[in-house]
Amino acid sequence: MALKATIYKAAVNIADMNRHYYADHDLTLARHPSENDERAMLRLMVWFLHASVELQFTRGISTDDEPDIWQKNLSGEIESWIELGQPDEKRLRKACGRAKQVYIYNYGGRNSDIWWQQYQDKVQRFDNLYIFRIPAEGNNLTRLVDKTMKLHCVIQDQQVTIGSDSDSISVEISQRFPDH
Repeated sequence: MALKATIYKAAVNIADMNRHYYADHDLTLARHPSENDERAMLRLMVWFLHASVELQFTRGISTDDEPDIWQKNLSGEIESWIELGQPDEKRLRKACGRAKQVYIYNYGGRNSDIWWQQYQDKVQRFDNLYIFRIPAEGNNLTRLVDKTMKLHCVIQDQQVTIGSDSDSISVEISQRFPDH
């Protein structure tokens, strides 16, 4: 018998000072059986970074032809392809060819850094690619995991602070590519 996804509900208030985006969202996050709480919460945080009415979680980890999160326009074209992890070169090419903008969020400490060392020269040709690094502090987001979450998120510069009534975690995200 196949394992089923674990469903989380999140009511979130987002204050993104960088984009001047202030909104409340009610989200449903399905955690694939092979996905751990850390990755699920990082996916939620990355959704907050790009929050909009059109932004959607996809089938993600269980499919090869979809990212973790995407935003499509009314004609079905992919505006934003957003993915966590360390994709291979073939996947990067595919994403950059299908979407107007591609965002990759590396996490995983040393493995993330090794991936970056291998790929930093290979990504130079992609004009629509943005790569970010999530530090180990991102693991602390698992302290907020609950089947029903009520969260607030404040984004300012590279600092993301996510909190509940009882706890708050700050994560500083750095941009790897393009480096400006």
